[in-house]
Amino acid sequence: MKFSTLQENLKQGLFIASHVAGKNTNLPILNNVLIEAKDGNIKLITTNLEVGIITTIRGKVEKDGSFAVDAKIFTDYVGLLANEKIDIDLKENKLNIEIEKNKTKITGQSPEEFPLIPVVSRDLYYSAKIEDFKKALLQVIFSVSTSESRIELSGVLFNFFNNKLIVAATDSYRLAEKEINIKTNKNDAEEKRVIIPAKTIQEVIRILGGGKDNEKAEGGEIKFYLSDNQILFVVGATELVSRLIEGQYPDYKQIIPTTSKTNALINKTKLIRMIKIASLFSRANVNDVNLDFPIRKGQVIISSTSGQTGENITEMEALVNGEDNGIVINYRYLLDGLNNIEGDNVKLEIIDSNTPCVIRPEEEKNYLYIIMPIKQ
Repeated sequence: MKFSTLQENLKQGLFIASHVAGKNTNLPILNNVLIEAKDGNIKLITTNLEVGIITTIRGKVEKDGSFAVDAKIFTDYVGLLANEKIDIDLKENKLNIEIEKNKTKITGQSPEEFPLIPVVSRDLYYSAKIEDFKKALLQVIFSVSTSESRIELSGVLFNFFNNKLIVAATDSYRLAEKEINIKTNKNDAEEKRVIIPAKTIQEVIRILGGGKDNEKAEGGEIKFYLSDNQILFVVGATELVSRLIEGQYPDYKQIIPTTSKTNALINKTKLIRMIKIASLFSRANVNDVNLDFPIRKGQVIISSTSGQTGENITEMEALVNGEDNGIVINYRYLLDGLNNIEGDNVKLEIIDSNTPCVIRPEEEKNYLYIIMPIKQ
């Protein structure tokens, strides 16, 4: 194997690929990045057996070949080099690297030990605008359950249908749902529902935030390919393959209130600040804040009381319609939702103190966030 590339290209490729290679004591080969130079392409490949990443970088291949080296050492080393041309040559089972006056040899492992990345059929694909998709993921990922007692809740639901993609996540205490437009190469494609591990979604978000690779993406889009137990994401010169979570995602639609008795339109920035103030006086491990909506006063009253820290009451202007109402909710969950809603104002919809509180952006109709109440 022999090839040359720019430090910038190699650094960017390792940023994308090396993150899933960790410290695996049972299978040390998984701590490596596989470098593959073949047919004029230079590929960097990593996997942790749940997620596999393949990214192609620009360069000149003089001799085909492949070799696996420690991902952390290689990434750290390349990151310290100047942005110059790097010549890489495989000799005597070591990676020989030359740049200016710097010569380095890195010991590695045979590529034959490296696991194969699953192949996903590309007959049917869906595609979405990168920015729309990234925003959708960010608006739901925080609601994924961190408990492994219900494995299906540890992932994000993807529901493909009628040129729409609905992504949803819940930990049974709160729920986030976002709908975006997508395209497909088959107009008669049937509805598909899959659950993708949260760690995979975090990797996709990280890759989409990388920037330069996205600029090479055709039409600024990301493509999805599905098999029975795998999903393939393709963006620019990068491919990510992940296993899917088996199981039935709960029918969360039935807990979304279809009506409300009280609606409030509130300035988001001020509400966030007041909730943070109230949080200082909420009960430890309960994280409770009270939201009261007295109709005639045109305001929301935010309050909290703790035997240890004291109490706080804030009266805040709001446009309130409907009945006098109130609810007690977890301030952490509320802040998570508010921080992921765009726009100046948010809408709160309440039936009573025993049913979920619905939070929506003022302008956007394709996102909602639901918090279960804390029952007194």
